[in-house]
Amino acid sequence: MDHSYKHAISTKNYLTLIKTAGKNLQHVCHGLSRESGWWNDPKTAAPIDPKTPFLVAAKLMLCVTELAEACEGDRKGLPDDKLPHRPMLEVELADAIIRCFDLGGALGFDVGGAITEKLAFNAQRADHKPENRAQAGGKAY
Repeated sequence: MDHSYKHAISTKNYLTLIKTAGKNLQHVCHGLSRESGWWNDPKTAAPIDPKTPFLVAAKLMLCVTELAEACEGDRKGLPDDKLPHRPMLEVELADAIIRCFDLGGALGFDVGGAITEKLAFNAQRADHKPENRAQAGGKAY
């Protein structure tokens, strides 16, 4: 894996880039999903309130199914059935991210900002440092 990005831009700059990219992804993923009718009642075509009971749980489970499909594609070494020039693992990871950003957009979250803050937090965590992970009882994965 190429880590040359660390030398090209500062930590503050790449966190800003991630936050901006996250906001853009969220806007696009949710906008396209809404335009395609995924946030409308399939019977009446009326818009659905994202806070409708169980809707968040249903949308989260759709994220999980994408990850399960990614695992299956990786386990079997399959190409994607819709984008056969790409591994199924890669495409299903993309699907999971699209669904996460769609849900974040529907709920008015700032997923890009949360990713930025979580990356900065994780960079400071002792249990994420290689020397601590290598110790007995350290995080293996």
